[in-house]
Amino acid sequence: MENFKITYEEVLGLVHNMCTTISTDALALMEQSVQKESNPAAKAMLQSMLDNVSQAGELDKPVCQSPGFPTAYIRFGDNADLSGVAKWIPQAVVECTKAGYIRPSIVHPLTRQNSGDSSGAGVPNIEYQYRPGQEYLEVIVSAKGCGAELGNLSVILTPATLGENFVGLKKLILETVVKAGGIPCPPSAIGIGIGGQMDVSAKLSREAISTRDWRDKNPDPMLAALEEELLANINKLGLGPAGIGGDATCLALKIGMASTHTAICPVTINFHCWVARRFGVRFYPDGRREYLFQEVK
Repeated sequence: MENFKITYEEVLGLVHNMCTTISTDALALMEQSVQKESNPAAKAMLQSMLDNVSQAGELDKPVCQSPGFPTAYIRFGDNADLSGVAKWIPQAVVECTKAGYIRPSIVHPLTRQNSGDSSGAGVPNIEYQYRPGQEYLEVIVSAKGCGAELGNLSVILTPATLGENFVGLKKLILETVVKAGGIPCPPSAIGIGIGGQMDVSAKLSREAISTRDWRDKNPDPMLAALEEELLANINKLGLGPAGIGGDATCLALKIGMASTHTAICPVTINFHCWVARRFGVRFYPDGRREYLFQEVK
């Protein structure tokens, strides 16, 4: 079994960095949005968001007071030893909470009792994905804000409501964005899960927006065109940053898809606020590291 020479201190450092900055792709899109924004108030709002990111990094403080909910995607090939990272990610989240980098917001869903250290049943959520022949161990951890969850929607469309040229799907997404307004802390990023059953579409929506680079292009030409069309139309709505009006409503829109049953088309619309706290690492057997969402010196 290959352990890829990973240490707890390395995992702790990555979680720490995740708390005090935003991912490099989100930062680049935010900087582009400031340059292109035509609304002076929205431009000032976007700049204040970037100033906040800068101050958080310089002062070693959390980039946002709302810690969100952590999910880890562990993608592994043959003979990978997962025991270290599977244990160390929850441990690092707890340690960063105790150190003040994460606000303790994890509670029992019914009694609302707070664990006080970001621990709890199913926290972090860990998705194990076996990929035959993959030589490296890939770990992506994303802390997605939960205020943004209030705008989310899961629905089961039918072939009739999906519509010709997916008009029903497009209408549903745009209406959901309008209804959410400023609640998801725009400029947001949106994950769309399509297919499977409801549980599958929900997982696809989270994975699409949590693990893909927000600047990438979908390898499926049809989905790439749909992503581009929806992103452009959402930004024509004029909601703007924090919902105050402006050009920058959505930074990215990513679609994850799975086959489904002939009678249904499950769809989940999943908002992600602009504060993209995440890291991704590919650990190679020879000790090399490839960092996906953080600049690590």
